[in-house]
Amino acid sequence: MTETTAARIIAAAETLFYEHGLRSVGVDAIAERAGVTKRTLYNHFQSKDALITAYLEARDSATVERYRTWLGGPTRPLPERVEAMFAALAEHARNPRWRGCGFTRAAVELAGQPGHPAVLMAARHKKRFVAWLEQELGAGGASDPRTLALHLAMMIEGAIAYMLIHGDTSYALSAGEAAASLVASDMNGPRLHAARAAYLPQVD
Repeated sequence: MTETTAARIIAAAETLFYEHGLRSVGVDAIAERAGVTKRTLYNHFQSKDALITAYLEARDSATVERYRTWLGGPTRPLPERVEAMFAALAEHARNPRWRGCGFTRAAVELAGQPGHPAVLMAARHKKRFVAWLEQELGAGGASDPRTLALHLAMMIEGAIAYMLIHGDTSYALSAGEAAASLVASDMNGPRLHAARAAYLPQVD
């Protein structure tokens, strides 16, 4: 019963936080949508910040799995798989309720509170995403998967930002073409000198 109630509260919080933002949604609205009292909500989550963190934790694995599905298995060449991943992102963004990456939005909205649990959770998610992408690229034959994963992650973030600003999903398709070209080039040999690569941020 407790797990079911907590899950229902998190699901309500996810819908409202993702659609309206973290600051503009109060616990009263979340409790009402979840069909529980405010007291019940606080019995499961000590504060709104705790609920925000739980909401992001619930999205963590689901987001990585979504991109894993979009990338697909090794039945096709890696550049084609990467381009298909961006094409799937474009299709996903055509949903009228799409609002971009919930983790990025949380980090931007709470940028003035760098120690906020949600900001720390967003940072962990982004590092985990890059680590997953590095693993996939390495398994697919990339010569410098760490560098390539960082580049592709930034291209994904850029595509999402441009789609949100302009309401045009073709930005993800353009980014996918560029990403596929970058991957193909990488597979022909290392893209960065070892000395230069040492200055790249750590993602472990």
